[in-house]
This record gives sequence, structure tokens and C-alpha cells, in this order.
Amino acid sequence: MLLKISNLWARVELAAAAVLAVGVTLLILLNVVTRTAGAPIYWVDEAAIYTMVWMTFLGASAAIQMRQQVAITILTDALPEGARRVAGKLVDVAVFVFACAMVWFCWRWFNPWALAKAGWDLMAFQGSTFNFIYAEPTSTLGVPKWVIWLVMPLFSAGVFLHALAHLVSFSPPETRGPEVAT
Repeated sequence: MLLKISNLWARVELAAAAVLAVGVTLLILLNVVTRTAGAPIYWVDEAAIYTMVWMTFLGASAAIQMRQQVAITILTDALPEGARRVAGKLVDVAVFVFACAMVWFCWRWFNPWALAKAGWDLMAFQGSTFNFIYAEPTSTLGVPKWVIWLVMPLFSAGVFLHALAHLVSFSPPETRGPEVAT
């Protein structure tokens, strides 16, 4: 069941990343056209950057689910099959520990408990925690930066889900991606 949820979430992440990739392309094209016309739109660069950041983090989480993350396999390729499976499970454990740390850091960073405790009053929250995450807007878009940074808890939750699904699955982890036909 957990593996099915992980697969579904990875498909959502990939679909969102694909839409964001189209968005990056369109924003860059808009930037080229408006600059060529001598009337640049100043916020397009920042929007393209944030769109690419979201695309990258969502795609990275989906890559972890598909076991397609970047890996150096020089050692594991030389191991016998049994040791390769053990190494794969150790990688799963390391990814899970990383995901747990990311979830914890995002919880500490966004600090929703303290924000709720402050009655959702941003000034009281900032005064009691010295956390100004909700106060800073983006440079040109004027969007609160915490909205842009929401990709981090989404990424962390996705990686946590995928890593947990890999840990509890009984299928042996692959240490290599699919072979590319030449």
C-alpha cells in the first residue's frame, strides 16, 4: 500500500515538474522576446529561477522514488549480488535518515507550532522566535518568500515517503538505473 502511495505521489511530482519545465521555457522565451523588443519585464528572471527551483526539487524527489538519483557505483558494481543488495539497503537507510533530518529542519524553519501559539500574529511570532521567514518578500515578484520556500517541506515529505516505501518494500534495491540502449 505504501509503495502504491509513493508511486502515485511520484507521478504527481513528475507531472508538476513537467508543467514547471514548460513554465520555465515560456518565461525564458518571454524574457528573450521582451528584451529584444527593448521592453524587458523585470520580474520574469526571478519567476524563471523560482520555477526552475520548484521543478528541480520535485523532480529530485521523484528520482529518489524511481531509484534514479545520482550515484557513484564503482564500488557496488564490483560487489557480488548479495553484497550489492545490502549496499542498496544501506543507501535506502541513508536516504531515509536524510529525509527525516530534512522534515525536522523544515519543521524547525517554518515553525508552525510557534506561529499557531502566537495566534497567527506574524509580529508576535517574529518577536518571540526571532524567525523572520514569513516577513521577507521576493525581490521583484513581491510574493512572500515562504511561499517559494514551501518546496522544501514538499520535497522533504516526498523523499520521506519514497524512502520509507523503499525501506519497507521486500523488493531488492537496484544499485544501477535502467540500461540505455545504444
